[in-house]
Amino acid sequence: MYKKFMIFIIILIIICIGILLFLKLKPNKNTNIIDEYTPEEEISEEEIRKTILSLYFKNKETNTLMPEARSIDVKVLAVNPYLEIFNLLMEGPKSDKLESAIPSGTKVNNAYLVGDVVYLDLSKEFIDNHPGGLENETNTIFSIVNSLTELNEVSYVRILIDGEENLSFNDNNMNFKENFSRAD
Repeated sequence: MYKKFMIFIIILIIICIGILLFLKLKPNKNTNIIDEYTPEEEISEEEIRKTILSLYFKNKETNTLMPEARSIDVKVLAVNPYLEIFNLLMEGPKSDKLESAIPSGTKVNNAYLVGDVVYLDLSKEFIDNHPGGLENETNTIFSIVNSLTELNEVSYVRILIDGEENLSFNDNNMNFKENFSRAD
């Protein structure tokens, strides 16, 4: 009888251990385990290639610079990002409350990076078609500089006019003798 009692106790212990192990290994209903993520909407190849950049435009009401986010295809930026960003500034903002600070008729002769400085060689229309005044000139320069320095490799911008350095706007309020850094 003692043997039967011991066998019964051993079987009971084994059953209890089995139950405990089963409960321990059983997933908790409150645990959020995701086997596979299924997006609600497929991401297109075109959307994968896009990046968001801030371009700086002049606010029509306050005459201050404001950023406008733009989704840009990285393949377009890969060719010459400095030229592409300047062209986007020339095209103007999407918002009706903003306007381009770049003088009309301005063309880019060349745009290239040396070290961490973007050299932006612009046509003489940049100076000739500018309305003047220190505030407008500052907005024009920093619309360009703040937009280009959104790129990690750019710290400064040097502006040339038809290949010449050390020029200035017509009223001489602001000259291009030195590199411009971001204004925050």
